[in-house]
Amino acid sequence: MVKKVFLLTVMLFAAAGLRAQKQQVMLDKVVAVVGSSSILYSEVDEYARNMVAQRLAEGYTTDRDPHNEALEALLTQKLLYNQALIDSVDISAADIQTRVEEQLQNMIDEEGSIPKLEAKHHMPIFNLREILRQRYEEQAYASSMQAEVVNKVSIIPGEVERYYKHIDKDSLPLIADQYVYAQITRFPRTMTEAKQRTRERLLDLRERVITGQAKFENLARMYSQDPGTAMRGGEMEPTPLASLDQAFADALAELKPGQISEVVETQYGFHIIQSLEKRGNIYRFRHILLRPVYTTDELSTELNFLDSLVTEIRRDSITFEQAALRYSDDASSKMNGGIVSNHDVLERFNAFDAKLTVTKFLKEDFGRYKSLDDYNALSRLHVGEISDAYLTEDMMGNQMAKVVKLVQIIPTHVASLNEDYLRLEEMALTAKQEKAFREWLTKKIDGMYVYIDPEFRGGAFENKHWVK
Repeated sequence: MVKKVFLLTVMLFAAAGLRAQKQQVMLDKVVAVVGSSSILYSEVDEYARNMVAQRLAEGYTTDRDPHNEALEALLTQKLLYNQALIDSVDISAADIQTRVEEQLQNMIDEEGSIPKLEAKHHMPIFNLREILRQRYEEQAYASSMQAEVVNKVSIIPGEVERYYKHIDKDSLPLIADQYVYAQITRFPRTMTEAKQRTRERLLDLRERVITGQAKFENLARMYSQDPGTAMRGGEMEPTPLASLDQAFADALAELKPGQISEVVETQYGFHIIQSLEKRGNIYRFRHILLRPVYTTDELSTELNFLDSLVTEIRRDSITFEQAALRYSDDASSKMNGGIVSNHDVLERFNAFDAKLTVTKFLKEDFGRYKSLDDYNALSRLHVGEISDAYLTEDMMGNQMAKVVKLVQIIPTHVASLNEDYLRLEEMALTAKQEKAFREWLTKKIDGMYVYIDPEFRGGAFENKHWVK
């Protein structure tokens, strides 16, 4: 589930941090200290230059002094980091390691070789790796700490209504064009055969690990279709069974550390799982995910079927609604004339009340939650028209054929409470989270050791408590 979190924007890019490291010989001046963490002028300068460059690339600037803004952002990050250590906040060491290695490899590729990279930064690669690790670790702790603060904030309908009534109407957002559409989806009729092929591939991978021909983590990097874990050798963050798919959790619970499961089918596809460790109800494990893959002929069969069906609909031999009910494989829309509900937006906003059923999609909703193939097809249609058949994937990455019908376009308009409740709820929640974080931050500033060099105290800090 996608969580709404107002997180600190971290703009200290890893490579920039390494450039700052080289400048410390000349600019090794501590400008501030928060808890046990110091801030060098070189860090502030590099942060400010990157911030300005990013904003220029996005087409805007601000009147605030960039060095002062950079210093306050770094003060906030250091405080969050120190508080995270005090509160024993959890982070994913595996994720940090993956990010470090990816960044390091990008830097090596950019320079052409490891020796050239070491020569550029005047230090051996293991020092570069450690600098990256420390920087990513600090950022991870800071982000996790802020998430812990704002994720405790919730909102009720009455607060959304009060927010709407008191907000300056000129501040209300414009809601861009929204699309209401219907669909007919078809998975290949050979799904059983494709699933069996997938099982056999996983059984082969399992056999290679068990017989010592390959390591599980290496096969995960090569073959797993889970983008979130493949680069980490299939390892997920430590998690309780309750947060996993039931079939996956049942299989994992039966394993002892080091053991590998049989093939497990879940809503996401097919897996083999390797148990690593169990501490209480928290499990560490790796997995390899594969999804059924179809041949060109298998997919073409469904495309041809849908194209023929579209021809019949355009001839008025059958209505789109009748065709969806009779032929669509999408259980969530076929009973409603094929009309697609924006379940992902409901989940994003934690809204599951039946009255909040959403059938409207912004363009950004397609890019964030659904395939852009749907938007590309709809953008070429007039209201009431039906697309030709095309190949796409569902949210789980399963291949299928689809046709869509553009039912309605809701023009761009100013957000209203009746029509755009969930969008306004997001605004109200974000505002409440920001307020809660500012109050929390002020309290922590007052309770933590903070020193700012007198030369750098004259800036316009948004939080006046930094200067004590």
